[in-house]
Amino acid sequence: MEQPSYELNTLFAQLGLPSDDKAIDDFIMAHPLAPEIKLVEADFWSDQQKDLLQEWLLADGEEALLVDELNVRLHDGK
Repeated sequence: MEQPSYELNTLFAQLGLPSDDKAIDDFIMAHPLAPEIKLVEADFWSDQQKDLLQEWLLADGEEALLVDELNVRLHDGK
């Protein structure tokens, strides 16, 4: 049985955010994170979104890699 393939679009959809590539890029450009702010502590997430991000990080699979990618992109601002 083939495992599901996840993309950043999937994560954004699960977060209840627009999930097309342009919307993701726009979100990242609009929400840069300072180096000292952890992704799951950013003030622009709802409690449910924070919970989902934490859950995906703890999954330690492809989901965690996506959260890591989002973390890097938000801290780089691109």
